[in-house]
Amino acid sequence: MSVYLDHAATSDPKPEAVLRAVTAAMTEYNANPGRGGHPRAVAAARQVLATRTALAKLIGAPDAMSVVFAFNCTDALNLAIKGSLRVGDHVVATRLEHNSVLRPLCGLAARGRIRLTLVDPRPDGFVDPEDVAAAMNGSTALVVCTHASNVTGAIQPVAAIGQLAKSRGVRFLIDGAQALGGMPVDVGALGCDLYAFPGHKSLLGPQGTGGLYIRPGITLGTLREGGTGSASDSLIQPMERPERYEAGTVNLPGIAGLGAGVEYVAPRLSQIMMRERELTSALMEGLSAIPGIVVYSPAEEAARAGIVAFNLGDLPSAQAADALARKGYAVRGSLHCAPGAHRFLGTLTRGAVRASVGPSTTFEEIEGFMDAVRQLTH
Repeated sequence: MSVYLDHAATSDPKPEAVLRAVTAAMTEYNANPGRGGHPRAVAAARQVLATRTALAKLIGAPDAMSVVFAFNCTDALNLAIKGSLRVGDHVVATRLEHNSVLRPLCGLAARGRIRLTLVDPRPDGFVDPEDVAAAMNGSTALVVCTHASNVTGAIQPVAAIGQLAKSRGVRFLIDGAQALGGMPVDVGALGCDLYAFPGHKSLLGPQGTGGLYIRPGITLGTLREGGTGSASDSLIQPMERPERYEAGTVNLPGIAGLGAGVEYVAPRLSQIMMRERELTSALMEGLSAIPGIVVYSPAEEAARAGIVAFNLGDLPSAQAADALARKGYAVRGSLHCAPGAHRFLGTLTRGAVRASVGPSTTFEEIEGFMDAVRQLTH
């Protein structure tokens, strides 16, 4: 069995409590939440509300109805972006963004519906908030920034960007795919209007789960309409949240598992963050000492998530990742769906190897990984 160092893609293993919660949702109270008054439907609805409430508490949201469920972080980002914009709007984003942000925005721009400005990071890999401010204009309707780069792990100055956006009256969306569950998140302190997150990464929930924080007072356009279990006499999608954004049957087993993941992570968050910092520091130090290795992640421990990106000499990253897999280490090579970040790093043609840690990672595994990398450089 391989050593798993691909937590930035999806976490593994899931806590036993997550597996039990998924099973219970499918065997003990398997019913459609919000679609009936019988005991199992009520139990299902209570579980959905409990997960929503736990997520709201985790991110400092003012109430549970500020959190809506999505299929994944990509789905949440699409809702936030397409639900915010009108024809003629201007958007500012960064070149570090994942394709979950870039493709919706570039697609809208290519169809002539919006104008888009992409801000380059500084040479150190961090976006300068003043560059974001300089890119705004009178028609800017939305600013989008990743909380932490999914390639290098560099934690961006999102709170400062949020203050600037707020001072201009511009809506601010954060992509929290590599942050929530691995570091503290307080949406009020960050000054964001929208915060998108996956359930299957650092929150340790099942795949096919995620959500979007929507600040009270904001109403988004919808991506889909349909049954909500409420106001069924109306042929128009209701305005009330969360039903407005959750048409159709929600992923009850996934949401139950996500709730168990949040319950596992929340009391351990500081411990998880500090341990992942120590693990990535061990990775950084070990890799930096190997001749021929180029490391792209920030040197400062507190400035990165649990991700280290690197290359081995002239070896293509996908080939290096395959070689490491044969040695029993699961990492990811290539472009990580973030072409702008790789263009900035100068790795667009070869990508980079990404090793990412999680709560289950051990220092012994990091040492073994270092040995495997050294073998590839000889």
